[in-house]
Amino acid sequence: MYYFSYEEPVFRPPSEARSLILQITVGCSQNQCKFCGMYKMKQFRLRSVADIAAEIEAIPEGDRNQYRRIFLADGDALVYPQAGLIEILDLLNLKFLNLTRVGVYASPKSLTTKNVEELGQLKSRKLRILYLGLESGDAPTLKLTAKGYSPEQILQLCRKAQQAGIKLSITAILGLAGRERSREHAVATAKWINDLSPEYFSLLTMFRRHNDAYFELIEPLKNGEIIEEALQVVKQLQPQKTILRSNHVSNILNLAGSYPKDRERIIAQTEAALEEARRHLDWFNQVPDYDESFF
Repeated sequence: MYYFSYEEPVFRPPSEARSLILQITVGCSQNQCKFCGMYKMKQFRLRSVADIAAEIEAIPEGDRNQYRRIFLADGDALVYPQAGLIEILDLLNLKFLNLTRVGVYASPKSLTTKNVEELGQLKSRKLRILYLGLESGDAPTLKLTAKGYSPEQILQLCRKAQQAGIKLSITAILGLAGRERSREHAVATAKWINDLSPEYFSLLTMFRRHNDAYFELIEPLKNGEIIEEALQVVKQLQPQKTILRSNHVSNILNLAGSYPKDRERIIAQTEAALEEARRHLDWFNQVPDYDESFF
């Protein structure tokens, strides 16, 4: 249900499908990544606490009580200044009596703006999960994307969130490195996840969305090579306790399970998918054609 007008486009993680989306920032503060076209049409800015409070008040009280989860948009809402973010969270806890969880997209940049104590203050106000794009654990690949941070720097920033008791949902992108560093990208990404053991890890697949210039920097993987890269990842993964998903619309292989419990099943499923793909060489040798041209 819509209670107010969003500044489109608005994105949210799949797991926030039933959450109320509250837009406290517009765009992404770290809008430099060459592979990403999510917010290229927006100029980043903070929305005022007063405007956000007015939107909350506009939601009928009876409707507010239906929501257990709220997602704070846009792309990097964790960067919101601490005092204002606390004010917003306190207001949400006051107005939404059945609230159990608040989630936000985070970036390495926004994590630099909060120390462990400050993250703990947010967690105590029901900010329980951060969604963060690692993209790759391979340093040369991240440098190519202009992410702005090394894998090790991102790892240390994510550990601050863990110390504060906030859950992490990490994403990486199959095909991001192209053919030249496909194996290095897969192995390093799995190692990074092993080192952190986040609660959730999701695989997306590289696709076109206002990022044609990035495709000029890589040789895109074909369908079969995407599955081969996914197999490298799931074979190398050995986190302590992590839920794996590859359920984005861009994915050509849907995987779901928990590590370490489902590790062998996930590997077997990926191997079977690769074996089937090799029986259909026309499809195997096609470059994935999924794209989002509008947004």
